[in-house]
Amino acid sequence: MISREIRLTAPVTGEPGPGNFTLAETEVDGEVVVRTDYVGLAATYLELMRADCRIPVPAWRPGDRVGAAVAGTVIESGSPDLAVGDLVQSMTGWSEYSAGLAGQYVKLDRAQFPDPSYHLGQGVTAYYGMADVAAVGEGDVVFVSGAAGGVGSLAGQIATCRGAARVIGSAGSPAKAAYLVDELGYDAAFDYHDGPVADRLRELAPEGTTVFFDVVGGEQYDAAVQVARHGARFALCGSLSHQLGGGADRFPEPDPAAAEARGVELLPFSCHHTPEQVAAWREHFTRWLAEGRFVFPRTVVEGGIEEVPGAFLSMLKGSYRGNVAVRLA
Repeated sequence: MISREIRLTAPVTGEPGPGNFTLAETEVDGEVVVRTDYVGLAATYLELMRADCRIPVPAWRPGDRVGAAVAGTVIESGSPDLAVGDLVQSMTGWSEYSAGLAGQYVKLDRAQFPDPSYHLGQGVTAYYGMADVAAVGEGDVVFVSGAAGGVGSLAGQIATCRGAARVIGSAGSPAKAAYLVDELGYDAAFDYHDGPVADRLRELAPEGTTVFFDVVGGEQYDAAVQVARHGARFALCGSLSHQLGGGADRFPEPDPAAAEARGVELLPFSCHHTPEQVAAWREHFTRWLAEGRFVFPRTVVEGGIEEVPGAFLSMLKGSYRGNVAVRLA
């Protein structure tokens, strides 16, 4: 069977663009053949496209298919473990079809969620960072940067469900800030373009914050340091302001010195999606959804495999809300 797929043309240096990707054809054959139905998108993939990737997993090289979490349907099977029609999840990436051993695929329950894109959200990362790394709990005053994105939109809700006293989020527009409060249950939110971030944080958390969940870095990290209480915990998930852009447009990496001087505990982390991490998130996610305490914010983009790079680039620019997936036509 011939499948179309997206390959990395060249490592990303500076801001990514269409020239970093190419559409190619390949033949797929294996014990199990799966049609890709949904492709999940995450900002983490940008780091894996860089020549100087610092995530402790192998980076993608030119000519590699772009890897990513996907959900699909088994269309051929020579394994007793998977049947034609089963819904499965894998990391087979940006391709129309994939094939391999049955062990490469995780069977999913179609009835568990409204549609398969729920399985491709970034909740494992958000839960691990907020619950295990930051250990958020009752009485905490929490600030989440990039709160309208895939991780942030879940991290703030996790903090609320775990008993945080106040949860504050930043977003890239007034509409997104309103969305955080009106639909996701944030106690307060602001557009980070609306004046100095530190000033906005002081207005919304006059007694300081105790937890910072950061996916942006840059000015927002610096502001969080200024407003943090002594002993605050910073769960450092990412630094998009450093990853995006090039030259003068690229923020420097966060400086730990100022945080350490204020007694802030810096907790950079990488979520490896171990079986234990996945199980912990799914247990809480399913229960909180059933209890009506949680919303799964998502954007589903419709299109063919050739639309995936454009959707990825749009996501990085903040064009979507919540977790982003492409449903392949």
